[in-house]
Amino acid sequence: MASEPASKKPFRILSLDGGGAKGFYTLGVLREVEAAVDRPLCDVFDLIYGTSTGSIIGTLLSIGKRVETIHELYREHVPTVMRASSATEKTAALAKLAETIFKDGGFETIKTGIGIVATNWQTDTPMIFKADLGQAHGRTATFVPGFGCKLKDAVQASCSAYPFFERKMVTTSAGNTIELGDGGFCANNPALYAVADATKAFKVEKSDIALLSIGCGVYPAPKKRFTSKDYWIGKLPSVKLLQKVLEVNTQSMEQLGKVLFNDVKTVRVNHRFSKPEMATDLLEHDLTKLNILRQQGSLSFAEREADIRAVLGV
Repeated sequence: MASEPASKKPFRILSLDGGGAKGFYTLGVLREVEAAVDRPLCDVFDLIYGTSTGSIIGTLLSIGKRVETIHELYREHVPTVMRASSATEKTAALAKLAETIFKDGGFETIKTGIGIVATNWQTDTPMIFKADLGQAHGRTATFVPGFGCKLKDAVQASCSAYPFFERKMVTTSAGNTIELGDGGFCANNPALYAVADATKAFKVEKSDIALLSIGCGVYPAPKKRFTSKDYWIGKLPSVKLLQKVLEVNTQSMEQLGKVLFNDVKTVRVNHRFSKPEMATDLLEHDLTKLNILRQQGSLSFAEREADIRAVLGV
């Protein structure tokens, strides 16, 4: 768990949206947050929730990695994953990324509360990988951290944005083989699930919660030209559709959270950009563009700095 006990006010939650390569924006915000608190974020937050790209970032934070280290991993690996020309190749590149950064680590390496959101493709329900028995909502007698899976498998499952990635098969400690898809299909903005964990599982009073929820930014759709030999010809509508599904999911979860937990101290950072030069999507692999997203994340922090410091008490 985090260095500050859950009983101490405030109970700090970090929630990170899904958004593929747009996670560079998230890293821009987090770079400034980490500098403001001047310590690893696993020592600041009692609970870190992440979906898809947010699950990669959140899980790395939860095992003690610094934001700049995560940024270097993203620079090295994300363009390779997103540039791959088929779902099979993308999935293989994602699996290699997960293996490289998490190796064979399990949930025993987690230093704070964690929630990795995936979608059970067979039952159309969320499957959330957690490390702490205190996060269990019932069935405590059979609780196993991460369902007995490795971090690399949980994170890959959370990032399996079908049809651009293949779905992920995992086998739990109970012997169940489960087909999983991207967590964005059920909670691209996982803040609501995180607050539910805090209030219902950890029994934290809503007035004692401080929530920092970070998105990946909202951008114009890119206009791409394709040749007849390009794999992605005819696929652009699917990219736009998936993007729209994730954005609608994000906004609906945010609005529902305001209704159910309007008395939870919350700061949401997820700015909207309208300039044509900011056009991008979750499959972006141009490092120049991705660096711009990171810079915009830093600027978004600057606009909300006073609110973020206030909600975190720093």
